[in-house]
Amino acid sequence: MSYEICLFDLDGTLTDPKIGITKSFQYALSSFGISEELDNLIRFIGPPLRESFQVSYGFSDSDTEMAVVKYREYFSETGLYENSVYPGIPETLRKLKDEGRIMAVATSKATVYTNRILKHFKLDGFFSFVSGDHMDGSLTKNGKGEIIRIALEKLDPGRRKSAVMIGDRKHDVLAANEIGIDSIGDTWGYGSRDELKTSGATWIVDTTDELCRLIIGKYYH
Repeated sequence: MSYEICLFDLDGTLTDPKIGITKSFQYALSSFGISEELDNLIRFIGPPLRESFQVSYGFSDSDTEMAVVKYREYFSETGLYENSVYPGIPETLRKLKDEGRIMAVATSKATVYTNRILKHFKLDGFFSFVSGDHMDGSLTKNGKGEIIRIALEKLDPGRRKSAVMIGDRKHDVLAANEIGIDSIGDTWGYGSRDELKTSGATWIVDTTDELCRLIIGKYYH
């Protein structure tokens, strides 16, 4: 199997955002009198921002919006860059581009922040399109399915090409299943192998080399 269109999640797949995201959550929660250790906030890497505040802390809609504002106070100036590219990612993206693959980013993060991160780490040149959320979170209210649909509509309106979603959390896998494309779960991010398997990932890979070989059809299961 090989894939012509590759949709990459950002956090936990292309970059490791642990410090920036957890500190941003810690900053936001502190404004509500909630004290959390950074390691307790790792679980929020991947899911939509508003979902994390509402599901885990029972925030009302108004408190959720206030928390998002506080989160972004820290994230937009500092947390955005408390981030690092995973080893092997630039080389993998270069190989895939050289092999003629069409690549896009499909993330729950707001597009404006995603573009800044990709540019900062010099990854922007690999991608034909960035499909992220609006600042109001409207595209991820029901998961990441809409994010993937928008990317495919832009890259392959007739849905004639084989496509795959690459990500580290169940949200990526479930959204791919919803849209009807394959998924590759990566274990170097923040979702466990069990999470990826249980959610129905088509493939699970442990290294960027495995990922590259799978996408270009040189992987033997």
